Amino acid sequence: MSRVSEFNDEYDLELDPERRMLDIESETGELAKELLKASEYGEREVETTQELRDEFGDAYYSLLSLAAECGIDPEEALESSLAKYRERFDSSNSVGSGE
Repeated sequence: MSRVSEFNDEYDLELDPERRMLDIESETGELAKELLKASEYGEREVETTQELRDEFGDAYYSLLSLAAECGIDPEEALESSLAKYRERFDSSNSVGSGE
């Protein structure tokens, strides 16, 4: 994550978390569009195109930027989520919250 923070500092790309969230929404939409194109709108298995990789990278960068701007360690957050999902699955054979 320090690479993302350093990059954002170098190019003056810091945003407040609310605006970063809007950026994530935009990047997620672009990723969804490329995923649909890569599967011909669900008609075939997804082809991992360069465009799909690029949009994934953009969305990932935006998520890591939000983590940095909020003081969240993304690895710790991931480990916490995996533990939560393991616990749910072990108790109910589902990773859903059941809500």
